[in-house]
Amino acid sequence: MALSDTHAPRHWRSCPPRVAEHLRGADAILHAGDVCVASVLAELAAYAPVHAVKGNNDGPDVTAPETLELTLDGLRLGMIHDSGPARGRPARLRRRFPEADLVVFGHSHIPLDEAGEGLRIFNPGSPTDRRRQPHGTLGLLTIEAGVLREARIVPVTP
Repeated sequence: MALSDTHAPRHWRSCPPRVAEHLRGADAILHAGDVCVASVLAELAAYAPVHAVKGNNDGPDVTAPETLELTLDGLRLGMIHDSGPARGRPARLRRRFPEADLVVFGHSHIPLDEAGEGLRIFNPGSPTDRRRQPHGTLGLLTIEAGVLREARIVPVTP
């Protein structure tokens, strides 16, 4: 499961029920930054192991790297909060994460699932601060034996 930009405590006082429904079945949680307070990471860790990167609004109590590279069930993954401007993004992320099959990022609050430059890039949006989007969203990723079988953006607000 992928999340970003939860922006606690302003927008996330505790895990929203529709987010918790998806967290209950997660094998791992990827948070692409802007949790803002470390207590959100602790709350998420009660559901599944959490892998997170630091966002531009994260406080000093949030201990996470700026970027992260990991392997989940054989799939090579990169994570970063701010991927930069939309123009040139796939090529830029390919240079930043040359071994990755998938890069998860946040910052814009705009959900995105795109392939290019031999790379899948995925922004789950924000479940709590939708800004100009019609819904708050999160991402569901199905990874099996090194292959991303499915990536879905799921609305979690009406």
